[in-house]
Amino acid sequence: MGNSNSEPKVKKEKMSIMKKMAISLISGITVGFIFLGARQALTANGLGQVWDTINSLLFADITQKEGLNAVGLFYIVGQLFMNGLQLAIVPLVLSSLSLALCSMANPEKLGRIAGRTIATFLSFYAVAAFCGGAFAYFIKTMGWFNVTLPSSAATEITKMEAYNPLTTVVNMVPSNVINALGSNNSILAVVVIAIVIGLCMNHLGTKADPMKNLMQSIQDIIQVYMDVLINYISPVAIFCMISRTFAIYGIEYLTPTLTYILATIFISLLLVFTMYPVGIFITTRLNPITFMKKALKIGMFAAATNSSAATLPLNTETCVNELGCSEEISSFVLPTGMTINMNGTTVMHMMAVTFIATSAGIDIQPYQLVIAALLSICMAMGTPAIPVAGTTMVFAVLNGLGFNSDLCMIGYALVLAMNYPPGMAVITLNVVGDAATNVIVNYKEHELDEAVYNQ
Repeated sequence: MGNSNSEPKVKKEKMSIMKKMAISLISGITVGFIFLGARQALTANGLGQVWDTINSLLFADITQKEGLNAVGLFYIVGQLFMNGLQLAIVPLVLSSLSLALCSMANPEKLGRIAGRTIATFLSFYAVAAFCGGAFAYFIKTMGWFNVTLPSSAATEITKMEAYNPLTTVVNMVPSNVINALGSNNSILAVVVIAIVIGLCMNHLGTKADPMKNLMQSIQDIIQVYMDVLINYISPVAIFCMISRTFAIYGIEYLTPTLTYILATIFISLLLVFTMYPVGIFITTRLNPITFMKKALKIGMFAAATNSSAATLPLNTETCVNELGCSEEISSFVLPTGMTINMNGTTVMHMMAVTFIATSAGIDIQPYQLVIAALLSICMAMGTPAIPVAGTTMVFAVLNGLGFNSDLCMIGYALVLAMNYPPGMAVITLNVVGDAATNVIVNYKEHELDEAVYNQ
């Protein structure tokens, strides 16, 4: 006869996604620096072929000519994950934004929410651009951006064509729906399509139920897809990407850009912990420490994935369930923020332009930084919510300022090569800003559940 007093089996608690992300981040950085040290030691001792073998097996870019016979395991895992994230961006924006607009029965309320959302984003943009530019100019004045650029980097430059930021306005309205929905580089156009569909469904009422059901099904499918991708695949992929980033770029890349990297990370994180809490306190009088405690995991997740789109589901869940935001308003503010709120990108642009100009021997002046800020804000609002896009747009800002000498291009190549470490802080500034704006708009609309916020 069995023992009736035997204790029931305790179900093992699942590790939270934030713990997984933290482990991936720490492990990736640690292993990356170990490989970086191994690379330096092997090369210094005449064992470069050993490193070439390791690089071929783990880190090589198999899409390039030099990686033709390589395995590139870490590269493959990272690329599959990033491609998987980008796969969800267009359907995620299209379904979530159109459903949000469809559900708002009051056109006056919709216009008010949109106005407050854009105004708040622009306010944060202005503060971020000013602080980023002032800090960059301070670093430049102190002489910390004076470096010797490695001429070998000139061969690894990625160029863009000349770019007028006002073309962002023209490209907002696509001439072909299929083309717009088929590219992650036309996210603003996707937003416009989603707004048109949402407003039209709102106007048609029950006649649009089939389309509404289709959009809801797309959103549900994307939600399941993202849950699997983030919970089960992202920890391994993030470990591989971060390890590879630190391993493949040697000291010849890291040393000249170290000041830029550290300065960008510092000012971005400083703004996360000052600009948003102060903004929330001034506009709502709510306890900003409560906000930061709950929003911290959003920032950490964004830093790990380096993608605003990947962070959207977690951001929505945190805002609704922990910060007391309305699901209806969150469904509008957060996807919109994912698309146009890139103030972290503007901060990075200010730092990068000042670093590149100074290292190339150009004495950049405050008025040029003001022009850079205006150019950056225009372009950042049209930057796709995918990694590297913001860093690539640095070239457009440089071109707008006339900084296109060979030395400027070498400095730009270094910034582009080492985009991942500062990018982790930059995207944290972006996504926490989405949550802060959401809280402010909900409060102004009297739809913020303060009991849940203060819980």
